Amino acid sequence: MKRTLQSAEDLLIARYFRPLARHAGAFGLEDDAAAIEPPAGCDLVLKADGIIAGVHFFPDDPPETVGKKALRVNLSDLAAKSAKPLGFLLTLALPGEIGEAWLSPFARGLGADAELFECPLLGGDTDRTGGPITISIAAFGAVPHGRMVRRAGARPGDRVVVTGTIGDATLGLLQRVDRDAPARWLLETHQQEHLRSRYLVPQPRTAVAELLRQYASAAMDISDGLVGDLTKLCRASGVDAVIEAQRVPLSDAARTVLGRDPSRIEAILTGGDDYEILIAVPPGELDVFRREAARREVAITEIGTVCAGEGEVRVLDKNGAALAFARPSFSHF
Repeated sequence: MKRTLQSAEDLLIARYFRPLARHAGAFGLEDDAAAIEPPAGCDLVLKADGIIAGVHFFPDDPPETVGKKALRVNLSDLAAKSAKPLGFLLTLALPGEIGEAWLSPFARGLGADAELFECPLLGGDTDRTGGPITISIAAFGAVPHGRMVRRAGARPGDRVVVTGTIGDATLGLLQRVDRDAPARWLLETHQQEHLRSRYLVPQPRTAVAELLRQYASAAMDISDGLVGDLTKLCRASGVDAVIEAQRVPLSDAARTVLGRDPSRIEAILTGGDDYEILIAVPPGELDVFRREAARREVAITEIGTVCAGEGEVRVLDKNGAALAFARPSFSHF
């Protein structure tokens, strides 16, 4: 009887990732590439983003949440472009000590979200590394031809709006780094858990992705901080923006933190990992957009206005004075 030899890598893929590759075009991960056909009349939207242990997540974070976060940060970008997910490729670099105890819940979390968001695994690569766990995902989506919502497109008079609440993930990170912070901030247990969960598992706003094509002039997701990402949008659009800090939507937990430590407003407005959507909306479209988003259980909050300019953002306090920030945006470099 002829015996088929399989490498350890083949066995790893077969055990943890082949069950996730349910799309016919993935060929059961047994070929060198996948093949998909975008819907008729649609453009492909391509996005790649990675997360690294010690940079985007802690090495001892639950592996299941790491799997979810890796996919969701990409889905957030697709949602901001108004794209429907089609599938993703996974590149996974693992240290030698990583085994069943980490891989099994990682694959379980990744697979659960692949099913939840209808974004199947199509293929990828696995490698061994002497460095930290590195997870890179390339995600694919589709939009009707020529309808992808870009950063460019905001016009003077548009309203600046955001989904959800801002700053929770940054505060969740801060309370993880500083174990005494929750006590200083007088956070109740459920507030601590809210901030923790927002850092561990972002919520991509896929529910409103389609609405952006109808109502948005420009949009992007907030991954590097509200102020910094709004600046990127303004520069791409060739406009300025003015936002009011007191109008930025905050969770109950974030308001509690500010009540104890007002200086944390800078972290809330400039910290990363929100994965909400930042949107420029013509004033005549705002009310209907807000109603349609509410029907999809996504809160929309107006925080400022787009005006003529060349890419500057001013953030005003409750007295109308401009705030200054030491670091307006998260940056890896």
